[in-house]
Amino acid sequence: MSGALVAVDVRAGDPFEIQVYDATANAPGVPGLELHLNYWATGERGSDPPQVPLNGQFHATLEPSLGVLPFWELGAYLQAAVRSDGELDWAGVKLRSKFVTPPGWRAHWRLGVNLELGYLPPAYDHDRWGLEVRPIVAWQDDDWLFAFNPIVDQPLAGSDASSGPSFQPALKAARSVGPIAIGLEYYATLGDLTSPLPLREQEHLLYEVLDVLSLPRIELSAGVGEGLTAASAGLVLKAVFGYSFEPSGGPPAARSNPDGKSGTSAL
Repeated sequence: MSGALVAVDVRAGDPFEIQVYDATANAPGVPGLELHLNYWATGERGSDPPQVPLNGQFHATLEPSLGVLPFWELGAYLQAAVRSDGELDWAGVKLRSKFVTPPGWRAHWRLGVNLELGYLPPAYDHDRWGLEVRPIVAWQDDDWLFAFNPIVDQPLAGSDASSGPSFQPALKAARSVGPIAIGLEYYATLGDLTSPLPLREQEHLLYEVLDVLSLPRIELSAGVGEGLTAASAGLVLKAVFGYSFEPSGGPPAARSNPDGKSGTSAL
């Protein structure tokens, strides 16, 4: 990703899936459905062909999910993009498998890992195929939620496949205030695990987020993100609309998101 006048070879994590996972999952047999929306209002105006610049792109991602076992959830991402010139594109598909500590493991702690395989058209990822490994650590009580995802991303094809995995940490801290939670989310792309980028080329973005907690089965959240370095992508707006099909009388869904991810739509 780049600033308005700077072009570099790295993009900030995932510009379609901007969220922090909090190590909860759908109950066995329970499906969920989310719509992730984000708009890259300013920032990157140049890119290395065949990739198109993020500036002015609007993204919509449909995410179905299904609980398989108390510790296992499957999901998929179906991605679309509207470019700055108004052209509508198919923007790829991803499949994921998430494993978490089962409900009741600890009073406040949750752990997990999400494994994701994706294919994106070259306009949105010149490497096309990629693997993401997302460890999850979360702590939560009635007032606070803290979640950390030290993400490792590995291209499986293209010019970056031989360069090794990149490190893309993500953090969230949120405070409940009555029917809502307000918080901050932080996302970064630091470059190769063994050879981090210079600071000026690293991606660092901070989002102010609001999550609605008072609607049973329904998830509503929104956020505004700002790039903190010259290589970061300016201003980003994002939102998530979700629904959990948990039957009446079933175990309560996660406080922040019914599908077990905290935050609004993930880098």
